[in-house]
Amino acid sequence: MKLKVNGETREIAGESVNIDEALAALQVSDPLYVTVELNGEIVDRAAFAATRVKDGDALEFLYFMG
Repeated sequence: MKLKVNGETREIAGESVNIDEALAALQVSDPLYVTVELNGEIVDRAAFAATRVKDGDALEFLYFMG
């Protein structure tokens, strides 16, 4: 499936994965500290396993620095 990740087109295997699986497939560094925005809405970390990502979705991975 093709996703827009931080403004760039990326491709991962599968037709639908959850956010945790997408983080692993995209080899996101420090997945425990990333905030995920899916199609313009921030996803609560507790919902990562239940939130599905589909072909054509847009993901933004945000890291907040203190």
